[in-house]
Amino acid sequence: MVPEIIRPGRLDIHSDAGRLEAQWIGPGPDEAPTLVFLHEGLGCVALWRNFPARFSELIGWGALVFSRLGYGGSDPCPLPRAIDFMHHDGLTVLPEVLRQTGIGDYVLVGHSDGGSIALIHAGGIPGPGLKGVVTLAAHVFCEALTRQSIEAARKRYLNGDLKTRLAHYHGKNTRCAFRGWSDVWLHPHFRSWTIEPFLPAIRVPVLAIQGENDAYGSQAQIDAIRRNAGGAVDVAVIPGCGHAPHLEKTDAVLAAVSTFMTRRINVPR
Repeated sequence: MVPEIIRPGRLDIHSDAGRLEAQWIGPGPDEAPTLVFLHEGLGCVALWRNFPARFSELIGWGALVFSRLGYGGSDPCPLPRAIDFMHHDGLTVLPEVLRQTGIGDYVLVGHSDGGSIALIHAGGIPGPGLKGVVTLAAHVFCEALTRQSIEAARKRYLNGDLKTRLAHYHGKNTRCAFRGWSDVWLHPHFRSWTIEPFLPAIRVPVLAIQGENDAYGSQAQIDAIRRNAGGAVDVAVIPGCGHAPHLEKTDAVLAAVSTFMTRRINVPR
């Protein structure tokens, strides 16, 4: 039975490691399938802005948006994060979130690290209701380009205004959010990190979206998804766009996801 709290508005999800802040948008899981949003390495519920609501309204599905431990209004997490923290989030945390919220059929929508987590989940232990994956600037392997941009972000955090800007969204989790992300990606052992072994086991359709001018990853990332994923893969490269296509070119992304959901997931127009 679906818990009565799964209705539009704020809610908390409780894991063994701590409380996760979450927001439900649109119909509950007893009324429609669900879009599950997985944020980037410095993201949280609020940083998705109105994209989940617009996507939800576009196709008539519900949407679950939550902040992982150490982000936004969720509980903090211990540092340093493990090198395989994205594996843990995709294979352990996400299945528990789906169970607690009573989600049946669902499509994962992941940005950056969240896209990697979505792919790990889909190729690892997907729930029986998984129907597809949408990635926005997902990382499949560690590139020198990514590390260079994260090092530049680290300098802005230490000497510029990035810490203040992040504090607006993460509050007491600001240090946890930034150090938990940057310290892992800049760790020497992370140079060999890859999730490519998970891709052949993905059996659901994937839409891989990448900004043409993404400073955190090249088109080699979406090429790897297209080449190795076990299911159908659609690719959209958004011109004049950086690392956050859903915020920078929202209309273009919504057009791409609308086509994908109609063509691959059989959602009526």
